[in-house]
Amino acid sequence: MASQQRSSTGTWGMAKKKVQVSFVIRDETERYHRSGVNALQFDPLLSRLYSAGRDSIIRIWNSRATNKDPYVLSMEHHTDWVNDIVLCCGGRTLISASSDTTVKVWNAHKGFCMSTLRTHKDYVKALAYAKDKEQVASAGLDRSIFLWDVNTLTALTASNNTVTTSSLNGNKDSIYSLAMNPAGTVIVSGSTEKVLRVWDPRTCLKLMKLKGHTDNVKALVLNRDGTQCLSGSSDGMIRLWSLGQQRCVATFRVHDEGVWALQVNDSFSMVYSAGRDRRVWATDIRNNNYRCLVCEEKEPILKLELSHNDTSSLWVATTSSSIKNYSLKSVDSKLMSALDNVSLPPVCSQPDFTIKGGSSIRQYCVLNDKRHILTKDTDENVALWDVLTAKKVGDLGKLDLEEEIKNRFKMVYVPNWFSVDLKTGMLTIHLDESDCFSAWVSAKELGVKLSTDVPDTKLNIGQQLLMALLDNWPKTHSIENQDNMNGNENEMMQSSNTYFTVPGHTPVIFSEVGRGKTLFRLLCRDAGGETEQMLLSDTVPQWVVDVIVHGNAPKSNKIPFFLQPHQSMGQKMVMKKDRLSASDMIQVRKVIEHVYEKVLGQGSDAGSQAPNQDKCDEMEESSVVAEEKVELLCNDQVLNPNMDLRTVKHFIWKQGGDPILNYRPLKT
Repeated sequence: MASQQRSSTGTWGMAKKKVQVSFVIRDETERYHRSGVNALQFDPLLSRLYSAGRDSIIRIWNSRATNKDPYVLSMEHHTDWVNDIVLCCGGRTLISASSDTTVKVWNAHKGFCMSTLRTHKDYVKALAYAKDKEQVASAGLDRSIFLWDVNTLTALTASNNTVTTSSLNGNKDSIYSLAMNPAGTVIVSGSTEKVLRVWDPRTCLKLMKLKGHTDNVKALVLNRDGTQCLSGSSDGMIRLWSLGQQRCVATFRVHDEGVWALQVNDSFSMVYSAGRDRRVWATDIRNNNYRCLVCEEKEPILKLELSHNDTSSLWVATTSSSIKNYSLKSVDSKLMSALDNVSLPPVCSQPDFTIKGGSSIRQYCVLNDKRHILTKDTDENVALWDVLTAKKVGDLGKLDLEEEIKNRFKMVYVPNWFSVDLKTGMLTIHLDESDCFSAWVSAKELGVKLSTDVPDTKLNIGQQLLMALLDNWPKTHSIENQDNMNGNENEMMQSSNTYFTVPGHTPVIFSEVGRGKTLFRLLCRDAGGETEQMLLSDTVPQWVVDVIVHGNAPKSNKIPFFLQPHQSMGQKMVMKKDRLSASDMIQVRKVIEHVYEKVLGQGSDAGSQAPNQDKCDEMEESSVVAEEKVELLCNDQVLNPNMDLRTVKHFIWKQGGDPILNYRPLKT
C-alpha cells in the first residue's frame, strides 16, 4: 500500500490535535548513555560501534580507542527511547526505530538525520534487515509491519518525500521482535501474543503461525536461507523452529529468567543468549546440551552484538548504560555438557573493552516555589535544577533526598504549571494548555528587576518560560518591533524578549498530547533558521501563539473568600457575609489594610489614586499602620502579612470550599 510521508519535521491535521510543548534540561554534549542501551550495530570496516539509547540518543564509538575516550559523536533527532537500529548500504546508512512513533534514516558516517518516516501510529519497537535486497522492515505496538526499500529512503528530500511501502497485517498484538533473512524471502515477527508469525515479504502473505512460547517473544534470529528460526522469550526459553516442518524442533533451557537478546554465528551453529538473569550463555545449536557461561553482568542485559574484526568478540549492553566487549576465542574449547558445567565460572571474568554509561535521574521532587527541582540519580547524587532557566544550579553530592526536601521547604504555594518526565534519564519538562499559565509569581520573588514603579508586579512564569524557549523565533518579536521594521533586522532580532534565558542547546519538542507523537523537535538556538521558522509557524499551537506572539496576557487567577470578625470580638460586631474575590497572589497585608480602612473605617483610602512613587510610599506606610492595628486569622491561626491568599488556602485552610478569614483589632 502506498503512504505519503512528510519529511523530517512535518505536521498532520494540527487544528484537531492538542499539542504540548516540552524541553529537556541537559548538557550541551551528552557523551554517555543514560537509562540503558536498547540496540547495537557494529561496522567492521571502520571499527565503529553504534548504540541506541533510552535517552533518545544514538552514539558512535571507536572500538579501537582502547587507551583514550572512544566517543565519536552523537546522533540526535529522536525524542523518546531508540528501540532498534540497523546498518545498511555497507555501513553508509543507519535506520532507527523509536518510541516517538517514527523511523529515521541517518547518514551513518556523518551522523545527521536525512529523513523521518511517520507511518507508524505507536511505538516502533523492532527492525529487520535483508542485506542482499537492501530492504528494512519495521514493527511495533500498532501491530503493523512496514517494508521499506533502503535506496528509496536515502533518496528522500524535502520536495520528494513520497515513500511506497508494503504492509503486513494480521498481528493481533503488539510486536516486539522481527527477523528477516538476507535474501528477504522470509520475515518472522514475535509479539505479546506469545506466537511467531511467518510472512513472505514478496507477496505480503502470512505463511504460518508457530505456537509454543508462554510469554512475549522478545528476540528472533533467522538462518541465511530462511529455513530455521531461533526465538527468545520472556518465559525464559529459547526455541529452534523448522519453518519447513512448521514446528519447534528443539528447546534450550538455559536461562533462569526472560531471554531478551540473541546472536548467532555465521554458520548458525552457535547461539549467544542473554536477558533478565544477567548472564550470557553460548549454546551449541546442533547439540543444545553443550553450552558455556560466557560472562556475568551486574544489570539485566538488553542487547548482544557479534563483531568479526581482528578476532571474534561479543558486545554486551545493559540497563546500566554501559557497553562491554568480551573476546570469544576460548568459547569453543569451553563448551561442555550442561551436567558438567553447572558450577564452573564464566569463560570471561573481565571485559576486554568497556564503554562507560552515565547516571540517570531516578527520583525528583518539585519544590514549593514550582521553579526548582531536587533530583537523585543512579549514583545516589542529589542535584538542584532551575526550570525557568533550564539549567542545573547545583551538585549537592550524596545527600539524603528526603532530608534535603525538608530543609528547603518554604510555606509558599504556587500552582502546578508543568509536569516532569524521567523516561530518558534526564529531566524532561512538559507544558500543556490546561496548566501552563496557572502560576503567577511576584517579580521580587523571582529576582527580576523591573523598570516600572508598580509595586508587587506579578509575572506569569509559564509565559516567561515559553518566551525564553522561543526567543530566537522572529515571530515572538513581531509586536515590539512593528514600528522598527526599517531598522537593522539583525539588531532587532538580538533584543531579548524575556526576563529569563535558556541555553541555546536546549531541545524543544512539540508533540501530540496523550499519544506521544512528535510533531517537531529543534534546539532553541535554531529557531531563527529559515526552515525552522516555517516549521514552527506550522507547529506552534494556538494557545502558545496567542500569548507569546500576539501578546495576549494570560488570565490571572482569582480566589473567593469570606471575611468575618473573629469570635473573640463578641456579638456587638455585625457579621459580614459578603463573598469577596481577589487575586490569589494578593498578600494578607492588603486584606488587613482593607479591613482597617473599609470595614473598621480607620485611616485614609491609600489605594484610590494612581500609584506614583510618593503614593507607593504612602501605601507602604498605611499597610504598616494597619498591621499594627489589625490581625487576620484563618482556622484560628494568625496569618503572616507576607503570605498570599493561595498559600493561606493551601497550607492553613486545608479544606474544601472558600476560605474564611477572621479579623480582630489588636490591643494598643
